[in-house]
Formats: sequence, C-alpha cells, structure tokens
Amino acid sequence: MLESLNVNENTISIYDDIERFPLFNKVKANHDVSVYINEQDKTLSAMGFTEHNYAHVEIVKDRTGYILETLGYDDHTIDLALCAAWMHDIGNVVNRVNHSQTGAIMAFNILSSIGVPSDDIAPIIRAIGNHDEGDGIPVSLISAALILSDKSDVRRSRVLKEMSDFDKHDKVNYSVTSSSLKINEQHTLVELNLEVDTEYSEIGEFFEIFMERFLLCHRAAKVLNLDFNLIINNQKLM
Repeated sequence: MLESLNVNENTISIYDDIERFPLFNKVKANHDVSVYINEQDKTLSAMGFTEHNYAHVEIVKDRTGYILETLGYDDHTIDLALCAAWMHDIGNVVNRVNHSQTGAIMAFNILSSIGVPSDDIAPIIRAIGNHDEGDGIPVSLISAALILSDKSDVRRSRVLKEMSDFDKHDKVNYSVTSSSLKINEQHTLVELNLEVDTEYSEIGEFFEIFMERFLLCHRAAKVLNLDFNLIINNQKLM
C-alpha cells in the first residue's frame, strides 16, 4: 500500500508549525524571499515558461517535507529541506540559465544576513545548487528529496499560454489531469502517478520532453534508498 500526499493550496500546511520548523517559517516570512519568488515567476512567464509562483513552491515544499518525514528524518533536517524547497527557484529572477547556482548564492546571502549558521546554510544551498536536471546531482538526502518534489510537479494548471501558442512542454503539462507522489508502507518505493489526457499529448512525448528529468528522479530515489516508479494511466513505464 502506498502512502500519498494530497496538496491543497487552500489548507494550512503542517510545515507552518513554528516550533517544529522555526527556520523555514522565518524564511517564508522574509520580505526579500517573497519578492524574489514573485519576480522570478514574472521572468519565466515573460520567457514563455510554465508557472513557477507560489502554487509550484507550495507543492515542492510539501512534497519535500512529506518525503523526509515519511522516511523518518528529524525535524531539523526537514526544516533545512523546507528552506531549500521554498527558495529553490529564486535564481530565475536573474535568468533561467544557471538558475540553480544563482539561486544558491542568493540564498546564501539571505541566510547569512539573518544570522543562520554556516552548518545550516551549507545543506540548503547545496540542495538548491543541484536541483536542476541540466547539471544537478542528488548529492545529499535534502537535494534528493528536493529533486523528486520539483520534477514531479507536472500538471495542467502550470500552463500559462493560450492553447494556440502551446509548445511541446505546454502540451505535456496540459495533458496531465492528475498527479500524485507516493511512498509505500515499506519505505522501499516512491511512485509518481500521472493521469494523462492523450488528446493533448501522446505518452511518447513525455519521454521526449522529460526523460532526463525522470532519470534524475531515479537517481535521487536511490540516494534515499528507494526505487522510483513512473505510472502513466495505470501503466508502469519506469
């Protein structure tokens, strides 16, 4: 049996508990971080990318926390991971190219300015700097959880363009009517389950567009001692 995470953007997250996750809640309330999250989404929107605003950030944060909490990691590790998830895309405010490394440097400056010790900064920026499939590697437990959470966020509501302007990435995202990330009770398997409307995108297009992303998920799962399964329309494809 698989334990699932259902993300509802209108509910209060368990990770808003200040006593359990003090640094995350400090980062979440930080004005500069909020500005960069909003502004990086504007940058990507102007470049024709999918949605990267708070809907994406919340899903990535909740899935990152879910993965590590389900696997039994301590609150401090989860707290650091939530910070990485919340700030993972802020580098897009500068440019999409090298955004993970840019974002890591920006996060370093923000965390240093609010007095976060270097022992806590290091795992956060390491995860941010390695989350993108272009040049990222799952170098830690936190980075592995962040990769799985970020790359699993495929959904129709991320598409911002009119249908007449869709490219292949838009068609693939738009075709996904349901998405869930689950870990089994034995904590040996993480499964990305997608329901796809093939009127908008063929299954083969997923692999054309997202193969590198799914292979990175596979490597990230291994760091967490998990196997990775991709299920599309009830068929196991990875």
